[in-house]
Amino acid sequence: MGTSNRIGDVAEVELAAAAVHLGIPVLKPLTDHGRYDLGLEIGGRLYRVQCKAGPLNEDGSVIVVNIATCCYAPRGYVRTTYTQDEIDLLGVYCDGLDRCYLLPSQLIAGRSGIYLRLTPPRNRQRACITLASDFEFAGAVAQLEERRRGTPKATGSSPVSSIPKSWGPPPSAIGSNEFRNRFGYYLERAAAGEAISITRHGKPYARLSPPDSLFDSAPPPARPASPRASGVGSASIA
Repeated sequence: MGTSNRIGDVAEVELAAAAVHLGIPVLKPLTDHGRYDLGLEIGGRLYRVQCKAGPLNEDGSVIVVNIATCCYAPRGYVRTTYTQDEIDLLGVYCDGLDRCYLLPSQLIAGRSGIYLRLTPPRNRQRACITLASDFEFAGAVAQLEERRRGTPKATGSSPVSSIPKSWGPPPSAIGSNEFRNRFGYYLERAAAGEAISITRHGKPYARLSPPDSLFDSAPPPARPASPRASGVGSASIA
């Protein structure tokens, strides 16, 4: 068996074991070479999971996950990515940490890879990064159960602090500091069709909207003549 196949098999087994430890039924397709490797029944719904191994980078600060697949066809090597129609979740097993992670398909659809950061960047960048702690397996499962049942009681053995913020819907209004720190996340949610209001000092300041809604919604109120005096502004962010 090739090394890459063995690494993939280990990742699949570890992710299945992590699910079994949480009491989640695990299903396996009868045939190989499908777009997903496992089926996980969470909160009464069956999720299609593609399993990937995620090795650490050289300094151990990032989990590197290659998502795209490559196969040989008559016209040569073909590189493909996953869509939300093909999988529901991406499961990642990091052998260096012996930990499993679970990511929603909207986060990885169309991407050839993703980096899960374990430590803060040296350049102090806070926006457009994906924190591994937001997608730890147990917390992700707890959030999925909560969303399916429509109640905050389904945290199971996972504390509330372990439930990743990136799984739940964004609040109707967020502060400017939260928006700056998690810019990439809120940008992706807006691109998926959600409108997000951004506040500054507790007052409406801007609105992040999906592209299709820019011309459908009413125009935002005019900016006050003296924003510094009132402390309120208005803008529409595409």
